[in-house]
Amino acid sequence: MMANTERNTARLQALIAALLFSTGGAGIKVASFTGAQVSMVRSGIAAVVLLLWMRHRLHATPRGLCAGGVYAATLILFVVATKLTTAANAIFLQSTAPLYLLVLAPLVLHEPVRRHDIVYLTAVAAGMVFFAGTPSSAATAPDPATGNLLGAAAGLAWALTLVWLRKIGRDDRQGEMTMTGVVAGNVIACAVAAPFALPLPAAPVGEWITLLYLGVFQIALAYVCLTAAIRRLPALEISLLLLLEPVLNPVWTWLIRGEQPGTWTIVGGVAIIVATAAKVVYDAR
Repeated sequence: MMANTERNTARLQALIAALLFSTGGAGIKVASFTGAQVSMVRSGIAAVVLLLWMRHRLHATPRGLCAGGVYAATLILFVVATKLTTAANAIFLQSTAPLYLLVLAPLVLHEPVRRHDIVYLTAVAAGMVFFAGTPSSAATAPDPATGNLLGAAAGLAWALTLVWLRKIGRDDRQGEMTMTGVVAGNVIACAVAAPFALPLPAAPVGEWITLLYLGVFQIALAYVCLTAAIRRLPALEISLLLLLEPVLNPVWTWLIRGEQPGTWTIVGGVAIIVATAAKVVYDAR
C-alpha cells in the first residue's frame, strides 16, 4: 500500500514538473533577448537557486557530470529552437524522447517496456502527428526550418538526459547525486551560452521578471519535483507523464504571446491529454 502511495505521489510530482515546464515557451519568447541570452540568464538563475536549495548536499560524480552535459545540450537546443520556430513545434519535437527511450531504456537501464506502455505511446504518437509540419515564418518564429532541426536534436538530448538521471536516481535515495546533475547542466549551459550572450540588453523590467520566473520556477522548482519523482518511476513512465508539457506549452504561448497553435495542434493536444489521463488512472489502480 505504501509503495502504491509513493508511486502515485511521484506521478503527481512529475505532472507538476510538466506544468511548470510548459510555461517555458511563452517565457522564452521575450522579444529583447536572443536565444543565447535567455539560455545564459535562465540557467544561471536556476543554478544559483538550486545551489541554495541543496546547500552542502551536492556530490559531484562522473555520472552526474555526464548527465549535466547532455542536460545542458537539451537546455540550449530547446531555447534556441523555441526562439526560431513556434513553441508548439519546438516542444513537439523535443517530446519525441519517449520514442528513443523505447530503445534506450531496455538497453541501458534494463527496464522492460510493458505492453500498455506501447499502447499508450501509440495513442500519443497519433496525437502528436497533428503537431507536425513546418509553419510559416512569423514575428515569434523567424526561422522555422532551422528551429525544427534544433528541436529534433533536443528530443534526443532530452531522452539521454532522462536515461542518465534515472540511472543515477535508482541508487540515490536522497536525490543529491541526481540534483547535482541538474545543477551541473545549468552551470554548463550558462557558461557555454555566455560568450554569445554578452553584453545583455537594456530590456524592460517585465522581461527581466520573466527570465527570473523561468530560472526560479520553470527550471529550479520543476526539477525539485522531477528529481523526487524520478527515483520512484521508470524513465519511460516519467517521459510519458511529462508529455503534458507539449499540450500546455502552445496554449500558454497563444494566451500570452498571441502565437496561434492552429486547430490541428489543439486536436492533437486533446488526444494527448486523454491518453495521459487514462494512463495515470490505469497505473494508479
